[in-house]
Amino acid sequence: MESNKRCILIICDSLRRDLINEATAPTLARLAAKGHWYANVRGVFPSTTRTSSSSIATGCLPARHGLLGNTMLLEEPGGLRCHSVGDPAFRERLRALTGRTLHVPTLAEHVSAHGGACIMSNVSAGAAYFHDPDGHGEVYHRAGSYGPGGVPYTGARGLEIASGAQGDAAMTERFCARLQAPDAPAVATLWLSEPDHTGHAHALGSPAHLAAIGHADACVARVLRTVAALREAGQDTLVMVGSDHGMETVVGEIDVGQNLVAAGLKAAAGSRDVVVAPNGSACIVGVSAAARDRVPALLEHLARQPWCGAVFHGEALSNLGLPAGTITCTIAVAMRHADDANAHGVRGSTWIATDPAEGKSYDGHGQHGGLGGFEQSPFLIVEGGGYADGRIHPHPVSLIDYAPTMLRHLGLPHGDMDGTPLPLPAEAA
Repeated sequence: MESNKRCILIICDSLRRDLINEATAPTLARLAAKGHWYANVRGVFPSTTRTSSSSIATGCLPARHGLLGNTMLLEEPGGLRCHSVGDPAFRERLRALTGRTLHVPTLAEHVSAHGGACIMSNVSAGAAYFHDPDGHGEVYHRAGSYGPGGVPYTGARGLEIASGAQGDAAMTERFCARLQAPDAPAVATLWLSEPDHTGHAHALGSPAHLAAIGHADACVARVLRTVAALREAGQDTLVMVGSDHGMETVVGEIDVGQNLVAAGLKAAAGSRDVVVAPNGSACIVGVSAAARDRVPALLEHLARQPWCGAVFHGEALSNLGLPAGTITCTIAVAMRHADDANAHGVRGSTWIATDPAEGKSYDGHGQHGGLGGFEQSPFLIVEGGGYADGRIHPHPVSLIDYAPTMLRHLGLPHGDMDGTPLPLPAEAA
């Protein structure tokens, strides 16, 4: 059915809300002054991009959609194994082992018969693909793009860009062209790699990091100019601009698996009895059925470690939005964090669980994944579709509220999600 209603979502990956001001992000500052700025937005746990993408796409917590981190444990023949969700082949591995990808429908599936959905993403392949893992809409990513039914988009129809500011700019131009096409989708998502790309490689608040925020801001400005033209042509466009999580400065790194080996709680580095999925400033520990008697000792040991902030097991996992009592998610750890400022005056520091498969240090740079106050401080501005009063709103917001808000704007059902639509001004009055 034809409709003049459209939804546009822009994600500036890792941009925490306290770093948005007239100097660093003038477009976002102006947009906040005319739309709805939400001052109480939280991410999900783990606060990783791939988990966040799935939560935004489904309107559900990880316990329901099933994507539990940037790395994730799977039960395979021979025992538990940790996989990178960022691997383009992970979707098919997950499907082969479990018979499915995500456990609930995505936004792309909800709108597949109502104008369709498109995501253009310049972060990891996993974050892009798990926004629409079963090919209900269009997904554009440098590792491979596809349309409805998973039909590959190759050559000029694909998205051959680099990660970082230059690739974001090129992708934004493609995105704006897609918005203006005769068959423009009802829901269009632009997922920028900045400032996450730079924040992982530079100190938060450094000139390079602030420049990356400025690059993301410029991409938002480009889309807003297109939106203005669409509205002049009669489109009723809801615009949501936000982030998936923030970042904190890494002050310590630990290989949690090796730590458990040294404590006698894991047989060996590559053993399948107790396996760690490192997720930045968080990790998930899976415990095989044969090793279940070690769970009390594991909980006690982890809680004593100087790099540990909090340990979760049983019902406490459910309270975090994670599945409880499973082999692949037996224990969750939020790493230790503090409010300390770095050399550039940016507050928030954290320990991280290193990923042996990645072999990379983030010391002194930005990272995320856990429950630190600043990594759990994404931003959200909503404008259009009845949201335009230029006030700061204390209404609690979660990433899982984005999809139902868009579906309500389109006049579509949204009651099967964990999240709820954000109140319209008249409702909140």
